[in-house]
Amino acid sequence: MTTNPLHKLMNPASIATFGAGNNFLKMGTMHALSITKDGYAGKFYPVHPKDATVLGHKAYRTVEELPEAPDLALIVIPSEHVIATIDSLGKRGTRYAIIITAGFKETGESGRSMERELIETAERHGIRFIGPNCMGIVNTAISLNTTVMELRDKPGHLGFASQSGTYITQSLKYLGKRGIRFSKALSVGNEADISIIDALEYLGEDEQTKAISLYIEGIRDVPRFLDVARRITPHKPVIAQYVGGSKAGARSGKSHTGAMAGPDHIYDGIFRQAGIIRVDSIEDLYGQGWALATQPFLRGRRVGVITNSGGPGTAMSHVCEGGGMEIPVFSEKLQESIRPMVLPHAPRGNPVDITFSFDMNALTTEIPLLVMESGEIDGIVLHGAMNSGFVKALYPHIADLAQGVTIEDMVNELNANLNLSRSAGLPREYGIPMLLSSFLDRDDNLTEFYEDNDIPVFDSPEKTARAMVTLNRYRLVRQREAHGAPPPVRRSADAASIIERARKAGRAALDEHEAKLILAAYGAPITEERLVASADEAAAAAEALGYPAVLKACSSEILHKTEKGLVRLGLASAADVSAAFEDVQKAAGTRVPAIVYRMVKGSRELVAGMTRHEGIGPCVMFGLGGIYTELLRDVTFRVAPITAADAREMTRELRGSGILGEFRGMPAADIDEIARLLLALGAVAQNHPEVREIDINPILISGAHPVAVDALIALEA
Repeated sequence: MTTNPLHKLMNPASIATFGAGNNFLKMGTMHALSITKDGYAGKFYPVHPKDATVLGHKAYRTVEELPEAPDLALIVIPSEHVIATIDSLGKRGTRYAIIITAGFKETGESGRSMERELIETAERHGIRFIGPNCMGIVNTAISLNTTVMELRDKPGHLGFASQSGTYITQSLKYLGKRGIRFSKALSVGNEADISIIDALEYLGEDEQTKAISLYIEGIRDVPRFLDVARRITPHKPVIAQYVGGSKAGARSGKSHTGAMAGPDHIYDGIFRQAGIIRVDSIEDLYGQGWALATQPFLRGRRVGVITNSGGPGTAMSHVCEGGGMEIPVFSEKLQESIRPMVLPHAPRGNPVDITFSFDMNALTTEIPLLVMESGEIDGIVLHGAMNSGFVKALYPHIADLAQGVTIEDMVNELNANLNLSRSAGLPREYGIPMLLSSFLDRDDNLTEFYEDNDIPVFDSPEKTARAMVTLNRYRLVRQREAHGAPPPVRRSADAASIIERARKAGRAALDEHEAKLILAAYGAPITEERLVASADEAAAAAEALGYPAVLKACSSEILHKTEKGLVRLGLASAADVSAAFEDVQKAAGTRVPAIVYRMVKGSRELVAGMTRHEGIGPCVMFGLGGIYTELLRDVTFRVAPITAADAREMTRELRGSGILGEFRGMPAADIDEIARLLLALGAVAQNHPEVREIDINPILISGAHPVAVDALIALEA
C-alpha cells in the first residue's frame, strides 16, 4: 500500500467544521448536517465565532479552543479567511482538510495567487487537503458524508472520483433510486494538493471498492496518471468520462475548476494506454460502473439473452453483437431442457423468449440456471422481470372485474413460486454476470429486490446490453500484454549532433535526409539513400542503389515537395536520373541537394508521427497513410515513452487494421518492425526535447516490411 494521504483523510476519528451554524440554508450547515445525521460515529467539533452550540453540539470560537487537534477540518468560509484558518489548524496539529470554499484559481490571476499562498501555508504545516472549490467526500464504510445531500443507503462497491462536485452530491438521490451505491466518492475540485490521480490510486488500494468511475475535465500529470492506472486496471476495472476535448468543454472546465484539457483523440489514446474504458455519459459512469463493481468478471464473450418480449430480446442481441460479443445458438440439449418452461411456439434457441407469460420463476431463476449450468454462455442479459409494478399498472383496468381481489392478493399470488434469493445468487454461484432490463423502477418489488442484492437493473434493453459490452471490454483489458515501464533508450550522439547543427543555423526544421538519419539512429526502418549535389552524383548513386530509382529535392526550406514538382519516381536509367536532377533544380528555382534511393514497392501506406501537447507531453501517432490520411483520420495515439506492447496495440486499434494482415495476396505486415518504428518516435521525443514534431508519411509496406519513405522533423523555436 502507498503512503497516499487519503487513507487517513477518508477515515478521521474527529472532524471540525468551519462555516457551519444553525441556519440550515447556509451551505456550511448543510455539510455539517450530513456529517451529524448520516451515521458518522466520530467526534464532531463545530467552530463558530458567536454561537455556543451548533446543531445541538458544543461550539468553539477558535481553533485554539478546541479540546484536541481534529483529524480533519471541513472548511466552508469566505475565501479570504481560508489561509489564516489553515495556518491556525497547522499550528494546532491538524494534518488533513477538505476546503469546500470556491474563489481560487478558477476565478483568474488574483485567485491563482491566493491558491499558491494556500498551498505554501499547507505545505509549511504538512497539511494535505482536498479542494478548494469542491463538494466533499463520502466514505460509506464509516457512514461519513461531507456533501450537502442526505446519504442513507447501505455501503456499496463503486468508487467514484470527480472533478465536478455535483456528481457526488446532487446525484445521491438519483443513484439511490437505481440501487447504485458508492464505496467511496471524492470531489477533488481545483486539485491544489490532492488530485484525481491520488483519488484513483487510493480507490485502487481500497478493498471495499471493486470498480472505479472517473469524471475528468483534464489531467495535470499524465505520466503519473498512466503509471497509477496501469497498476490498477489489470485487477480492478476503471471507466472514465472525459469532457474537455471540445473547445466548449475545455473552456467550461477551465472556468469550473481550472482544469487543463487536451484534444479528445489524445485522451482516447491515454485511456487505452492506461487500460481505462472510456464512456460517453455520466449515466454510463454510474450504471456501467455499478455493473463492473457488482458482477463477476466475464470469462468469454458468449451472451445468453432471456426475455418475455421479442423486441427487447432482439435489441439486446443487436447491441451485444455490435459490441463484439457472440449470441450463440443453444445446443439441442439445452433447448430441450428449456422447452417445458415456455409456450410451444416460444423461441428458445437464444434469445429465449417466454412471450406473454406470468411465470416469473421460469424467467428469473429456472431458465437462467439451466443456461448457466450448460457452460454454453459467459454472461446473461435478461428483460421483463416484474411483479408488483406490473400489477399496479394493470389494476385500474381490471378492478371492476376482480371481484374483491386486491392488488396485494394479486402480488402475493404472483410471488408464490418465486425464488428470488436463488436468482440473485446465480452470478456469484456460477461466476457468470447477469444484468437485467426493466421498464419498471423500484416501485416494482422485483426491481427493488435485485438492486438491493447487487444485480444491476437498467431502464432499457439497450443500456443493459451496453453494460454487458463494457464488461467484455474489461475482459479484453485483463487479457492485454503486460505493460511494464518503458525501457530507457540511450541518447544518440549522432542524432543530437544533427539537431544541434540545425539549431545553430537557425533552422525550424530538418531536411528529409537528416530526419531519416535521426529515425534510423533509434532503429526505425528507412530507405537506403544518398544525398547528392549534382546530376553526375545522382546517376552514380542510382547505379549503386538500383532501379527503378526515386529522386527528390532535399531542403529544410521545402516541406511539400510533391505539390511543387520536386519528386521524380520510377527512374529507369542513369540518364533518367541525371535529367530528373536538372528538372528538379529548375522546379525549385534554386540549387538544392537531392536524395536518391531505389524505389520502394508497396501498395499499403501508413502514417506515423509525434507531436507535443501542452500539459500532456509528446504523443506518438500511428494510422493509415498516403493521400487519404486527413480524409480517413484512422489514427490512434499514445503518450511517450511507449512500450512495445503499446505499439502493438496501436496497430490493432485502427478501423482499417485488417490491411496489416494477409490482404489481396500480400503477406501480413511485420508488426514487430512497425512497433520498432513507433518506439523510435517515442525515443526521439524523450531524448531530444528540441524536436517539436515528427511526420512520417507514407510508410510503405514492402512485402511484409515497413519502410519510411518520407519524413519531416520540426524543431522548437
